[in-house]
Amino acid sequence: MKKFLSFLLGLSLALMVSAQIQDPAKWSFQVKDLNETESELIFTAQLDQGWHIYSQHTDPNGPFPIAFEFTPTSDYKLIGPVREPKPHEEFDKDFNCTVRSFEGRVVFRQKIQRLAQKGFTVKGTYSYQLCNNGSCIAPDDRDFSFKVTGAKAAPADNVAETVAPAEDTASEALQANEDTAASLSATPAETEPNQPERKKQSLIVVFLLALLGGVLTMFTPCVFPMIPMTVNFFMNSTDNKRASRRQAWFFGFSIVFLFAILGAILTLIFGPEALYFIGTHWVPNLIFFVIFLIFSLSFFGLFEIKMPEKWINKSDEQADKGGLLAPFFIALTTVLVSFSCTGPILGAALVSLSTSTTDRWVSLITMLGFGIGFAAPFTLLAMFPSVLKNMKSGGWLNTVKVVFAFLELAFGLKFLSMADLYCNWHLLDRETYLALWIVIFGLMGIYLLGKLKFKGDEDIPHIGVVRLFLAIIDLAFVVYMIPGLWGAPLKAISGFIPPMETQDFNIERTVEEHASTIAYTPGAATDDLGPRKYADKLHMPTGFSGFFDLDEAKAYAKKVGKPIFIDFTGKTCANCREMEHYVWADKEVKELLTTKFVMCGLYVDENTIDLPEEEWLTDDNGRVLKTLGRRNLYYEKSMYNMNAQPYYVIIDPDGKVLTKENYKYDRDVQKFIAYLNEGLNNYK
Repeated sequence: MKKFLSFLLGLSLALMVSAQIQDPAKWSFQVKDLNETESELIFTAQLDQGWHIYSQHTDPNGPFPIAFEFTPTSDYKLIGPVREPKPHEEFDKDFNCTVRSFEGRVVFRQKIQRLAQKGFTVKGTYSYQLCNNGSCIAPDDRDFSFKVTGAKAAPADNVAETVAPAEDTASEALQANEDTAASLSATPAETEPNQPERKKQSLIVVFLLALLGGVLTMFTPCVFPMIPMTVNFFMNSTDNKRASRRQAWFFGFSIVFLFAILGAILTLIFGPEALYFIGTHWVPNLIFFVIFLIFSLSFFGLFEIKMPEKWINKSDEQADKGGLLAPFFIALTTVLVSFSCTGPILGAALVSLSTSTTDRWVSLITMLGFGIGFAAPFTLLAMFPSVLKNMKSGGWLNTVKVVFAFLELAFGLKFLSMADLYCNWHLLDRETYLALWIVIFGLMGIYLLGKLKFKGDEDIPHIGVVRLFLAIIDLAFVVYMIPGLWGAPLKAISGFIPPMETQDFNIERTVEEHASTIAYTPGAATDDLGPRKYADKLHMPTGFSGFFDLDEAKAYAKKVGKPIFIDFTGKTCANCREMEHYVWADKEVKELLTTKFVMCGLYVDENTIDLPEEEWLTDDNGRVLKTLGRRNLYYEKSMYNMNAQPYYVIIDPDGKVLTKENYKYDRDVQKFIAYLNEGLNNYK
C-alpha cells in the first residue's frame, strides 16, 4: 500500500512538473547526403497547436529570432546560411514592427561540404523563443549533433565557404515548397487562407503607388519641358496619323520596357535575404540616408545629377535614323535626360518599399508601375497633341522640385534612425528626430507661403489657392508633431519615428514617477531605491520602479517591510507588454504595485549582460550559466517549475511564496487585483 501511495505521489508530482515546464516544440534531426562531398543537415520542429516560433530574419526591434551556432572543425565547411520556409508576416503593435513567425511543422536546412574522409559529428547549439496567445517561453541554448558520413571523393577547391551556390534545382525547389506547405497547413484556419490574398493586395498597393509616382514625375522641371519636344517629334515624323499613333504606342512601350529591365535586374539582386539585410543592418541604412541627403541637396539646387552626356548624345544619334528604332531611342533619351528628377524619386521609392517587405518581386512591380505612370502622359499627348496648347510651364515646376527636396530630406532621416537604433549610438533619439521633422516641414510650409526662395524660383505677387491649402495641411502636420516632444504618442506616424523608449523627456512618465514618489512610504520612494544593479540597461514600465536583482529586492523589502512582486519577463515578450499595457495600467493595480510591493523585474532573455565570475551558476545539465538572462530563467524553472512568461510570484523577504497559486497571463483586471490582495493579506 505504501509503495502504491508513493507511486501515486510520484506520478502526481511528475504531472505537476510537466504541467508547468512547457515544451511545445518537438525537434528531430536528419542528415541527407546530396552528392559525394555535400550533405544537408535538416532540423524539423513540430509545434503544438497555437504556438509559434520566430524567423531568423525577424526585425531587431521584435521578438527573439531562432538562431543556430555550429562548432567549427576541420571536418566540414558550411555552405551558405541556414535556410527556412517562407514565414508568416504580420505587423505587431506592441513591437511596432513586422514580425515573422512559423506555426505547425517547420523545416530548417543547412548545407555542408564534407572534408573528412572518415565519419564525423557536427555539433552546435540552437536557441529560439516560443509564444502563444497567453505566454512566451524564453530562449534557452539547446545542443544538437548530426552523425555525418565521410566524403567519398576529394572536395572541390572552389566550393564557396560562406555563400550558397545556386541551389534551386527542381527537386530541391519542390522539397522546399513541400516544407512550406507543411508548415502552413498547420496554421490555424483564421490566418492561413489570408496569406496569399495579403501578398496579392500588398503588391497591388505597391504597383498603384509606383504608378502614381510615375505620373507625378511629369510635374518636375526635368521632365515637363521634355513633353512638347518629344511630342513634336511624333507630330512631324510622318503625315500618316495611324503611323504616328503606332510610333507613339511603341514609344510608350519602350519606356515601360526600359524600366521593366531595370526592375528585373534589381529583382534578381534583391532576394528575400538581401531585402532583410537592407531593412535591418546599419550599413545599408546609413548608405540610404546619404543617398537621400544627396538627392535632397540636388533638388534644392546645390548641384544637378545627370547621366553622362556621351550616353545621351549617342541615343540622340540613333533616334535621328527613323523607323521603329527612332521611338525606342527617343524613349531611351527621355529616360536618360529625366534621370536627374526621376532618379531621386524612384530611388527613394525603391529603398522605402524594399526595406518594408521581403517580397522579392517588389522591385519589378515598382519599376513596372513607375514606367507605366511615367510613359502614360507622353504617349497620350503624342496621340492627342492638341492638349499641349493648354499646358504651360513656369516657376511652379521648381516649386514641385523643392517640395520633393524637403520630403527626401525628412524621409532620409528614417534610415539614419534605423542605423542609430541598430548600433545604439543614441544620436537620433525620438525628440531629436521630431525636432528635425518639425523644422523641415515647418520650413516647407513657409516655402509654400512664398516666404523662402531657392535657386530657380520666380517672384510671385500672390500665392494660389492650391499652395495655400498645401501650406495649411503642412503646417497643421507640424502642429500635430509638437506635443511629441513631450511624449505624446503620435500614433499616426509611429511607424516613421523612433520608439518611445528613446525619448529622454516624457512628461507623462515624469508626472507618474513623481506621483509614485509621493505615494511611496518613507524608505520606499523611487528616489530612495538607491543604486541598483543593471538599472543602466534595464527599465521598468513607465510609472513603475523596482529592482532587477532578487537579492537586492529582498534586502530592500526587509528594510521597508513589504512583500516582493517578482515579474518574470522578457524584452522580446509580447504578452508581457500586453499585461503591462492593459492590466498594470489600471489605476487600482498601479496603486497597489507602486505603494504596497517592492517590485523586481527578472528578465529571462537578457543575455547581453554578463555576470561576474563569482555569480556564475551550473545548471542540472552541467552547463555554466554566465549571463543574467540564463540565470533568471534557471531560477524560474528550478524554483517554480515554469519556463513561460509573463509569470508573477509574490514572496516575503525570506523567499516564501504568499499566494496559493502564482499568476500567469490573464488580462482580467479584477482577477489580478484579487491575486495582489491575497499576497498582501497573507504577508500581514
